Amino acid sequence: MTFFDHFGREPDGRWAAPGRVNLIGEHVDYAQGLCLPFAIAERTVVEVAARPDDRVRVRSRAEADGFDGSLGDIGPGSPGGWAGYAAGVLWALREAGHRVGGVDLLVADTVPLGAGLSSSAALECATALAVDTLYGLGLDRRDLAAACVRAENDVVGARTGGMDQAASLLATAGHALLLDTRDGSTRQVPFAPADDGLCLLVIDTRVRHRLADGRYGERRAAVEKSAATLGLASLREATLRELEALDGDLLRRARHIVTEIQRVREVVALLDDGRLRDVGPLLDASHQSLALDFEVSCLELDLACQAARGAGALGARMTGGGFGGSAIALAPTDRVDEVTTAVREAFAAGGHEDPEVRAAEPSEGAHPLPVL
Repeated sequence: MTFFDHFGREPDGRWAAPGRVNLIGEHVDYAQGLCLPFAIAERTVVEVAARPDDRVRVRSRAEADGFDGSLGDIGPGSPGGWAGYAAGVLWALREAGHRVGGVDLLVADTVPLGAGLSSSAALECATALAVDTLYGLGLDRRDLAAACVRAENDVVGARTGGMDQAASLLATAGHALLLDTRDGSTRQVPFAPADDGLCLLVIDTRVRHRLADGRYGERRAAVEKSAATLGLASLREATLRELEALDGDLLRRARHIVTEIQRVREVVALLDDGRLRDVGPLLDASHQSLALDFEVSCLELDLACQAARGAGALGARMTGGGFGGSAIALAPTDRVDEVTTAVREAFAAGGHEDPEVRAAEPSEGAHPLPVL
């Protein structure tokens, strides 16, 4: 159905925001760590029209439900479901003191849902850019990203960090975004795999996750408890020696954070030196840490990484929140077909659903689109 079919008028504009792949730096954005995501070509597109009142109507071509209410109906826990990601942005902007009115909004296209490519942040960021434009807010993109994070944390109830939103709004083509979540600073790091005869493959296991089901929150709580136990504001300041004061799950969770932040530093140094081919072992180490210390991998993610490495990938790791979703594999261009085939054959042999394997190109961040 078209925007006109839903709302009886044409949209004022169309806006797109990409999903993201995190090259490395997983689960450290809420520990004031370093992340290295990049925007992908897959994007969420919203068509939006401003309203003269405070009514908010949200629909999607991919989902049967939606939201129809007023600005005053939006708040923590309301609306539920996917519509909270879009409507929550309006609430967050108003809470920050900005003059925002009602909208009619149609989600016309989406980043693959639940694949670990941050479809939720893409929807938030496309909505934020649309509302900023339609209501003449003139906000910096970092302010828009902050509103998106608050929408996801407070309205949806998913305690995510700010990496996904920053990547969707701030990334540029041909680069990864080095994000320091302690102070919000960013730097564009050259990342163009094709120039080095390489391809970054995204392997969607088709195992769907839900970040709000409690397990993500448990990991974040453990990270925060570890820092508090050590008397630190965050694990960003921690050393491996200091972690000896911890034990059990707290030790394992904290060890992943500390070692992962160091891996980000090492990958950035390699990219700055034009040595992309040398990052493979760091990707492998990241996956091992996520699987064993942080325990957010799953059988299918482990299988995808193992099969990709066996077929010639230089390195592979899960990406995203985990418990399903996608893995990434850095492969020589002339080995892409072999890696893809090996992963699919491994899944078939294990009785798993056929995974989707696609190349990921570092792409531009959120942007307006021509009105059709």
